[in-house]
Amino acid sequence: MMTNSFGLPATSAGAAASDKVGSSPVSETRDMFTKLLVAQIRNQDPLSPSDPSQFVNQLAQLSQTESLQGLAQTQSASASLLQNLQVLAMGAQVGSDITVATGSVRVGEQPIAGTVQLTAGSSATTLTLTGADGQEHKLSLPAHGAGTLAFTIDPAALGLAPGSYSISAQAADGTRPSVEVNGRIESVRMSGTGGVVLQVANIGEVDPSAVTGFNGKASTQVAALP
Repeated sequence: MMTNSFGLPATSAGAAASDKVGSSPVSETRDMFTKLLVAQIRNQDPLSPSDPSQFVNQLAQLSQTESLQGLAQTQSASASLLQNLQVLAMGAQVGSDITVATGSVRVGEQPIAGTVQLTAGSSATTLTLTGADGQEHKLSLPAHGAGTLAFTIDPAALGLAPGSYSISAQAADGTRPSVEVNGRIESVRMSGTGGVVLQVANIGEVDPSAVTGFNGKASTQVAALP
């Protein structure tokens, strides 16, 4: 009979390797613990044997370890399932108009709509767009009470070249309220870290947590047949 370098029959070695490949971390931990416990019992001093309660405690610790490992595996599987469901849910929203809290916008030729979320009334609010060259473009907004102050960025009127701009707002009292921009979801993908990333018109890549509102999909009209 053929044997391997460990003196085991080749068929036994192959079976052992197969079992090792198919075994889980929990079973590997159990096997290792069992071997250590058996070795401890065999090598104890016969004239001064160990307290049996110690072995019971060790077995209890093994059970707790297995439970924690099983819980970790369950949580990992649940997290993966949740991510998949999130991708499916967000993927169904492709084509939807949304509102995103953002500090940057992508300017093209079309006007961009958005809102400033005022925490208090403001007699004059200034919207500032800063290009990559550091040049600032300011848009003065009218007086408004606390709440949502709408604005529209007209690239032609402000002389904005296409590109990415940082955007911020400042109220009359010096506070900087949050800015929300309207855009349309163009695509959904998974990031390298396993998160969900939205590609939104007028903004770029957006984390789902930055979405503040879903405004529905644009209706399409079907031409009547003659």
